[in-house]
Amino acid sequence: MSTSAHAAPVAAPHHGAHGDSGHGHAHHPGLAHHFDDLEQQKDSAVYGMWAFLVQEVMFFGGLFIAYIVYRNLYPDAFAHASNLLNVPLGATNTAILLASSLTMALAVRGGATGSKPTQLIMLVLTIVFGLAFLVVKYFEYAEKFEHHLVPGPTFMSDPAHVSPFFQAHPEEIPHAKIFFFLYFAMTGVHAAHMIVGAGLMAWIFLRAKKGEFVPEHHDALEMSGLYWHFVDIVWIFLFPMIYLLGYHFGGHH
Repeated sequence: MSTSAHAAPVAAPHHGAHGDSGHGHAHHPGLAHHFDDLEQQKDSAVYGMWAFLVQEVMFFGGLFIAYIVYRNLYPDAFAHASNLLNVPLGATNTAILLASSLTMALAVRGGATGSKPTQLIMLVLTIVFGLAFLVVKYFEYAEKFEHHLVPGPTFMSDPAHVSPFFQAHPEEIPHAKIFFFLYFAMTGVHAAHMIVGAGLMAWIFLRAKKGEFVPEHHDALEMSGLYWHFVDIVWIFLFPMIYLLGYHFGGHH
């Protein structure tokens, strides 16, 4: 009898636990389908966020350059107009934003360490600080409208809230109007970014509540933190540049 009749059959290809694709890597629930791994996904998020922030720097940079140009053209008018701002309210908002930067950093750390309670508590505090900033800004703006310091037909029409400098030099009032236009433009755009930031933090909070942020994957939390810190840094430049310019003249709020 031929030995070939007893030969063992050839084994069929074994796919095993890897399936037909041949890929043995576990798919993380936070990994988008168009990325190879979490590291590549995070790199993409970081590059994208920094590209966005560079555009934001250019956007705010235009306003800062305009302010610097006009400040050099009309130094006296800008200094005395700055003296009409409410420095205590501006300083309060500065302290609020510095505190919010701390809570935001701690929220990101909570994501890096996998501490869900830390994430939730710090995100809530960040949102509270952001809303507190906007409330203070509301009262500050309301004061400007009440004192007729909003650029328009009634600008500086209330003698009780016009400094002696502008009473003695009415020709400088149009230059003060430029200052307040830039004041509202720069602080208003910043406040709009704060509103966006507060909404963003609310969305991040809901995701954190679901337990989405773990040490190996908390990109959205970290990138939102970068945005929040950027908005805070813009204010750190705005406060001394706008509010403290005329502080040494005295008679401030």
